[in-house]
Amino acid sequence: MHTTRSSSRRNRKIAAVAAGALAVGLGAAYTLASWTDSEWVWGGAAGDEPGIGTGTFEVEQFTEGSWRDDETNPGGALDFTTAALALAPGDTVYAPVSLRTKTGSLGGEVTLSGAVAAQGITVSDAGQALWNAVELTVHTSAETSAPACAAGTFDAADWTAVDGIDSASLGTGASAAQALAAATDAAPGAPQHYCFVISLPADAQSVAEAAGVDLMGRTIAPAWEFAAVSG
Repeated sequence: MHTTRSSSRRNRKIAAVAAGALAVGLGAAYTLASWTDSEWVWGGAAGDEPGIGTGTFEVEQFTEGSWRDDETNPGGALDFTTAALALAPGDTVYAPVSLRTKTGSLGGEVTLSGAVAAQGITVSDAGQALWNAVELTVHTSAETSAPACAAGTFDAADWTAVDGIDSASLGTGASAAQALAAATDAAPGAPQHYCFVISLPADAQSVAEAAGVDLMGRTIAPAWEFAAVSG
């Protein structure tokens, strides 16, 4: 009988341990079977269009009756009229140009660089005597319509002088930039206007003669870069 009671108690212990193990096993299985879910997002715009990319920055000029791109030297021709080829001491000639951003372009700013020789244009100016003798002044305006930029109608009060280029040598660049308004997807940006004023000082010939140089019959072809940057 003693053996039977011991065996019975042992069987009950084993059964209890087994039941406990079973309970633990069920609890672990329940935890591992939790529902899962996830969400994704992507850098997109409306519909199925990409949402991240680069903008564009394009500037165009107006010098010869239409807006155009001229991104290499010599560029578009400034219209100083034929009088510019017959300068005498004391004469001044004028030429306008306007810049704007193209449709869809970012805005930015533009700085006028000093003149360099126009590529592919034949000139006659030994020793750069005429190049060094003339003086350049550049004016700018952000008005919707460009103010007058021609002999007899030019009025400096309608313009703002470009910093650094006032009765300066041709190689002098601007010391400040002008803003270029951003365009929209439907229209170009508002224009920035410029008026180039070239003068041959009244004493230019006498100064040249004192150095043993004659300015008569010479020709030059300066080219200017408008260096633009988005911003």
